[in-house]
Amino acid sequence: MEPIYVDNNATTMVAPQVVEAMTPYFTELYGNPSSMHSFGGQVGGAIEEARAKVARLINASAGEIVFTSCGTESDSTAIRAALAANPDKRHIVTSRVEHPAIKNLYEQLSTQGYRTTYVPVNSAGELDLDYLYDNLTDGTAVVSIMWANNETGVIFPVEEIAAEVRKRGIVFHSDSVQVPGKLTIDVQANPFDMLSLSGHKLHASKGVGVLYIRKGTRFSPFMVGGHQEGGRRGGTENVASIVGLGAAAELAGEHLADGSIAKMAALRDRLEKGLLESVPRSMVNGTVGSRLPNTTSISFEYIEGEAILLMMDQLGICASSGSACTSGSLEPSHVLRAMGVPFTAAHGSIRFSLSTYNTQEEIDYIIENMPPVIARLREMSPFWEKEAV
Repeated sequence: MEPIYVDNNATTMVAPQVVEAMTPYFTELYGNPSSMHSFGGQVGGAIEEARAKVARLINASAGEIVFTSCGTESDSTAIRAALAANPDKRHIVTSRVEHPAIKNLYEQLSTQGYRTTYVPVNSAGELDLDYLYDNLTDGTAVVSIMWANNETGVIFPVEEIAAEVRKRGIVFHSDSVQVPGKLTIDVQANPFDMLSLSGHKLHASKGVGVLYIRKGTRFSPFMVGGHQEGGRRGGTENVASIVGLGAAAELAGEHLADGSIAKMAALRDRLEKGLLESVPRSMVNGTVGSRLPNTTSISFEYIEGEAILLMMDQLGICASSGSACTSGSLEPSHVLRAMGVPFTAAHGSIRFSLSTYNTQEEIDYIIENMPPVIARLREMSPFWEKEAV
């Protein structure tokens, strides 16, 4: 049986159209885009075509798009560039529920003399905007708030936040890797200074990311080397992956326009409803009103998420217990802890993240086969016997 893959917030299948676009750049068009000869020149042209495609997806100008190796590099580049541009400002702000790419960077910066403010969320996973705005000062260098949470799918009002932050002369960055192809991004209508994207989250390959840098934003490169990317990111370009990302950006735009996202959201809702109705003491983590259309985080009380995943894996179901970048930890999700999810529920949380390639048959298979898994694990749980019955 083919695996049923519902872990698309961790990574996505490379779309067939993307593979097709990438293939010539491995064996036929393999020149260095920085070379003076025409063989390299046509490769450079392909990079610029991909840049234009990514720019169209988010309504940016091509010159505002910088290719990186991944979302994590884009995040680090953005934050360190903001700090380099504001050397006298030693205060940085983010939320308590960021991806480890931002969370761990801020923790590192806090050991290097920066004062860090972490904005809390409520039990629905929504940001405390008053707390955020009240803690901005003349010494704040940068605010970084993710557009949508990778574990719960909760969407933050980054357009509003960006406007308020920039009004105070502070750089605003958003880790937005979960958003392309699921929500419309319009950087011209919204005042982001910098925004991070990642290829492998939208059916491109691993090893390529994007940092959008609004024209006029003061910037100091993080990767120093050659003149690539207009001097903003040194190092020979990952041509095949960049070309693939351009194709994936086109595909994401098509999905936003053709009804694919509504279909995906309907399947997510079907999965959620089916599991909640079939499994007692289960609950959705995060507001159901403003979420990514593909994501749900469901807690099953009094059992371990790792045990659920192992038994699901035997059934051919691929999901996760939270962020792929923290899945090696046995600690409950820092996102769910920040939301105040009880320990007994946080430990039993499973994230399902769909793509446009998922089918109703797959969703119904999960709905049919997961409840017996939960029941079996609860039979073995002393906590379920003592506290839930």
